[in-house]
Amino acid sequence: MRKDNTAGAPTNRRRAASGDPLGPNSEIGRKLKQYYDELVSDSVPDRFAQLLSQLEQAQPARKKD
Repeated sequence: MRKDNTAGAPTNRRRAASGDPLGPNSEIGRKLKQYYDELVSDSVPDRFAQLLSQLEQAQPARKKD
């Protein structure tokens, strides 16, 4: 029978993950952050801004009722 020598030894993934908190998912994390940063920096379309303005004006009128 073979004896399993890896039972108490740390895995390579643990050692690799110690320097990078996301470990093997670090590339996914970087891509998500890049996408989020691009999305946040985009300007709001004029039509959408107009609709938000109309909504804000309509809400105080409803509260008076």
